[in-house]
Amino acid sequence: MKKISSAIGAFLQTPVGVILTTTVIWHVAVWAVGIKYSYSYTYVVSLVLLGVDIFVAFYLLDRLIYFFSQFVLPIQNPNYRQEIYLRVKNFETGSRGPALFVKNGRVIMHEGEADKRGPGLIVLDTASALVLRTDTEIKDTAGPGVKFTKGNEYIAGSVDLRSQWQYIDPRTGEQQTNGLTRDGFDVSPVISIKFSIKRPVKKTPTEGGVISQYGYDADAVRNAVTREAVQLGAAENGQARMEWNQLPAHLVVNVWREYVRKFRLGDLLTSSGASGLQIIETMINKRVKQESVEALDDTGSQTGEWIKSREFAHLQSRGLEITDMRIHNVIFDDDTEKQIVEQWSATWLNSARKEENFLKEKESLIGMASRDEASKSFAKLVSRQFGGKPTMPQENPFKTLQLLIQPLREFIITQSGSVGVEAELRKLDDIWKWLLENSAEAHDAQGGD
Repeated sequence: MKKISSAIGAFLQTPVGVILTTTVIWHVAVWAVGIKYSYSYTYVVSLVLLGVDIFVAFYLLDRLIYFFSQFVLPIQNPNYRQEIYLRVKNFETGSRGPALFVKNGRVIMHEGEADKRGPGLIVLDTASALVLRTDTEIKDTAGPGVKFTKGNEYIAGSVDLRSQWQYIDPRTGEQQTNGLTRDGFDVSPVISIKFSIKRPVKKTPTEGGVISQYGYDADAVRNAVTREAVQLGAAENGQARMEWNQLPAHLVVNVWREYVRKFRLGDLLTSSGASGLQIIETMINKRVKQESVEALDDTGSQTGEWIKSREFAHLQSRGLEITDMRIHNVIFDDDTEKQIVEQWSATWLNSARKEENFLKEKESLIGMASRDEASKSFAKLVSRQFGGKPTMPQENPFKTLQLLIQPLREFIITQSGSVGVEAELRKLDDIWKWLLENSAEAHDAQGGD
């Protein structure tokens, strides 16, 4: 009973239900007030008016749907007006397809939306792109904006157009970067990689009329989603399909292992000139960014021979590009780390002792030079009274001492205002008084003679 009531209520909300209900109410009202018409005339007119009402109602509904559907989505392409009209018109029917939103390369949908089959639509933000397919073939590529799908189309894969950063830390266990050096040591670096879907030289509008700030290359997106790379030994059957955002790390780690075996452990960590790690980092960046690179021999030296970069070719074929790669701290096994620490400790101790001896010697030389300079300055200062003109020898030695002490006393008073100098000034004053007294006694003694 509840289902029947719901069905009747839904029917009465349709244009036909509203018109039929209005017609029935009108005839009931006419019959109730006792208005008499010819039955044949009444039925013919009522049927004609009912048909006209239904036609007008459906026509107005159709035109209103067409008008208001233009404001449902930010449509930039005029050809999309009819498409959005058809999607809105069929929204309440079971024949409609999925309505999806893609944000930063991730498909967002309501539960069960992807299972719908029929004409649908997809809204992509400026950082997203995708590839459509049917059960038998790859169809179209869609960039930022609005994309209308056909009844048999669905998403084969989506990508994020923004630059991606991937950190490979062997301590997390997600991916190992270990490689053997030429002298047999196992080393594992922490690697960071910046990559993205290949971007066009010039940014152009997509089919939906949107210009993405990240750039959109339809061929690159198609290649990233549809072309398959296989990682050997990654599953029980010996291989596994690799997603587009896993390929850069896979290539970089393999090149790292190729180059690290050309260097000894000591060459990787040398502090004189470019270390082995710096050389490897430079060569990996060239291998993923350039079509050709200069080869290295088995000892890590340049041979002068230029070879094709397989890694660059793989990235180009998959629609990807690596813009930066960095090697961070290197992790060793416990035995290797202990050995390196012992070597560094011995080297550090010898260097510290040499530095200590050098500093002591330098301190001694600076002290001697300072004392010599101080002696010269003191001699110039106290002999100021005797400079510039010839003088006769003083018969009174106390007078000579007064002439030596006077400029020193004046210099201390005029050049220094610190409290600690007061004691020295008092000592000079005491000496000065003593000299005056002895100078007067000496003068009297000489007069008496």
